[in-house]
Amino acid sequence: MPEMNNVYVYCEIEDGVVAEVSQELLTKGRSLAARLNCRLEAVAVGHALEGVGPQVFPYGVDVLHVFDDARLAPYTSLPHAAILTKLFEREKPQIALMGATSLGRDLGPRVSSALGSGLTADCTSLEIDEQNLLLQIRPAFGGNIIATIINPDCRPQMATVREGVMKKEVQNAFATGEIKSYQVNSYVNEADFAVSVIERRMEKSKTNIKASGVIVAGGYGVGSKENFQLLHELAAATGGQVGASRAAVDAGFAEHERQIGQTGLTVRPKLYIACGISGQIQHLAGMQESAIVISVNNDPNAPINAIADYVITGTVEEVIPKMIRFYRKNTQ
Repeated sequence: MPEMNNVYVYCEIEDGVVAEVSQELLTKGRSLAARLNCRLEAVAVGHALEGVGPQVFPYGVDVLHVFDDARLAPYTSLPHAAILTKLFEREKPQIALMGATSLGRDLGPRVSSALGSGLTADCTSLEIDEQNLLLQIRPAFGGNIIATIINPDCRPQMATVREGVMKKEVQNAFATGEIKSYQVNSYVNEADFAVSVIERRMEKSKTNIKASGVIVAGGYGVGSKENFQLLHELAAATGGQVGASRAAVDAGFAEHERQIGQTGLTVRPKLYIACGISGQIQHLAGMQESAIVISVNNDPNAPINAIADYVITGTVEEVIPKMIRFYRKNTQ
């Protein structure tokens, strides 16, 4: 059995700011480390990283590994992969986590392949079993089953998790920890810097669904782009945002950036109004942490009704205008 070492989280950093998905993973990493009675360690790779410590230590990080070099920002594949691979070869973590973002999806497979360790992508849950193995839980076979994957032989046990799946929780706002700074040149070959970013353009998302306390989500059952307009009106009346299932996005009823589910966003609003959504397991993976779920569906046996707190049986055209009317009346 491989020896028991620490839990590592690779922190995604943009302009000195640690990504939310990394803080969510630090929160989860802290509970995994507590269960295993080991340390939680964070890795920061980039430039001008002086402010990273105060952003990660409150989440229970014991040690922060810092690789600071102007050539390491913005992210490029080869140097970041070389650094993590060498660090993990030396430190031998038992668990290594990173976000299932475009960056994590590029970096994770490179590192796990170099280490021969395997990687479970897009996990929706992480637990520790009686043998102290990491249970890596994710939908599989197109979302038709929930698979629990273990890696008994190779280390680190690597997993990526999407933003919003785990809850981020500060343990102690004033906590501090140990910082280890490294000489980047001893971890990266000059050839790894062959690619440099000349110009970088990033388009900010037009919607902020993740931060919304109320989400009005529509599925294929909404029927048309015109009917989706009703959801926008209800969202305006409730101060919420409009989300959509994959089927609704594929049908052209809503933009992809509104997609909620296994291949879209993961959200946990106070109120989730699901309109014409059948409730495939892929969609449930993205919204099952919602505090209150109201299902509006003309099929009384729709799977989503099983997890809904309130079920309204009827068509979107019948029910939503009434909801809009009542919400507007109550907020006047």
